[in-house]
Amino acid sequence: MKDPIKIEAPTLEEAYKKASQELNCSIADLETKILQHPSKGILGIGKKNAIILVYCKKEEESKPEIPEPLPTIAREENEIFDNFYKEKKDLEQIAQEVEFALQNLFDKICFKLDRVEVKPYNEDTLLIEFSGEDAALLIGKEGYRYKALSYMLFNWINPKYNLQIRLEIAEFLKTQEEMIRAYLAPLIERIKKEGRGQTKPLDGVLIQIALRQLREAFPDKYVAIRERNQEKYIIVNEFRKN
Repeated sequence: MKDPIKIEAPTLEEAYKKASQELNCSIADLETKILQHPSKGILGIGKKNAIILVYCKKEEESKPEIPEPLPTIAREENEIFDNFYKEKKDLEQIAQEVEFALQNLFDKICFKLDRVEVKPYNEDTLLIEFSGEDAALLIGKEGYRYKALSYMLFNWINPKYNLQIRLEIAEFLKTQEEMIRAYLAPLIERIKKEGRGQTKPLDGVLIQIALRQLREAFPDKYVAIRERNQEKYIIVNEFRKN
């Protein structure tokens, strides 16, 4: 493998493009490490360029000559491993792209926020975290801003990357999860005794949290959201037997 090169540019996007040109390598084949995130500073003071360490993955590929095709099982195992590595790497790259876009967006608002952090939460979910002095202002009264921001982020990220999101603002989500867990505890015990049950009407992020927790508690039962009189609640029941 050739030694990685250091690239500096005003933005991460320009740094990736510059690296692609200098290495004559597709951006998708770049292996990168961000040494410094870009910053606009204040009135030009404290401005920082993006700095990345990068090399082309294709240059290190050296496949041995195989006189005849691999057995089917061996080929399938290799494909599974290659796809797993590619998906993992892609998720990390997506997290960087989303973080970069969100940072650019929230740099322009007047709230005092720390740097937005985006990282893989699991194989199909991105964790997006906002913190800082004014982060709680993004939650809003009764979480209405949180719901709106979560909705907008999901409708951007899910269609584009086919990923779910977990939005955490000043530990708001953690607090909501703990509140729902406390509410569900006696309901879960009752369902264990009676075999079925349902929640009170819930909305927004609360119903999604409750749905996840109830499915974890009852993996062998039918757990689903139902709507009645414009109110949503969750039912837990036995699967129907044919």
